Amino acid sequence: MSSLSLAVRDSSTMLRRNLLHARRYPSLTLNLLLTPVMLLLLFVYIFGDTMSAGIGGGDRSAYIAYIVPGILLMTIGSTVVGTAVSVSTDMNEGIIARFRTMAIHRGSVLFGHVAGSVLQAVISVVLVGAVGVAMGFRSTAATPLEWIAALGLLALVSLAFTWIAVGMGMGSPNAEAASNNAMPLILLPLISSAFTPVDSMPGWFQPIAEYQPFTPAIETLRGLLLGTEIGNNGWLTIGWCLALAVLGYRWSKAQFDRDPK
Repeated sequence: MSSLSLAVRDSSTMLRRNLLHARRYPSLTLNLLLTPVMLLLLFVYIFGDTMSAGIGGGDRSAYIAYIVPGILLMTIGSTVVGTAVSVSTDMNEGIIARFRTMAIHRGSVLFGHVAGSVLQAVISVVLVGAVGVAMGFRSTAATPLEWIAALGLLALVSLAFTWIAVGMGMGSPNAEAASNNAMPLILLPLISSAFTPVDSMPGWFQPIAEYQPFTPAIETLRGLLLGTEIGNNGWLTIGWCLALAVLGYRWSKAQFDRDPK
């Protein structure tokens, strides 16, 4: 077999392995999904009218439209935490060491984790989006091309943060540490424009919220789904995603290739 065929075959095998694990142990994925769903319910039904008035809307329907894109990006951050835990578990149970000794494409182990995580993240986004639609979210301004672009954006963000999560998992001594190390992927959306506009925040805090990867991604997704101004947020999002994906890949590969102690 050619090197490419071998890589594709072994990566497909590792993808099936990770999907089987997710199917047999769904509790981790479901628990991680609870965070964005509960925040969506809380902010819409408890704070919705007040928050809508704060952004210049008439009732909570305006705030539903505002918050759903941010919650979708938060869902990705929550889902990839499970990837860090899964990778750390593989590292500490010795299966990664076993894979290193087998006649398989070395990169297939990492690519299997990444592909499985991106697929789970997209499915999770669809499920949370369905909850948003059930609560009243509508995207009547988006064209079919903009819907495709929005899905591509979500997949690209998932890929970037999955590689970072893989690196965190490989560098963590146990699953609990991996979960804690990946916690910023859940917390960063909380200090972005997901729940309130950046210009409504204190002046000293605005640069923190503005110059981080989630804010341009959220604003780009809002623009695609709701027809708001995107500006340069699309290019910033692509730049952030490419940088994070390359960083995460090189970090993960360096740890995978390192001789075990």
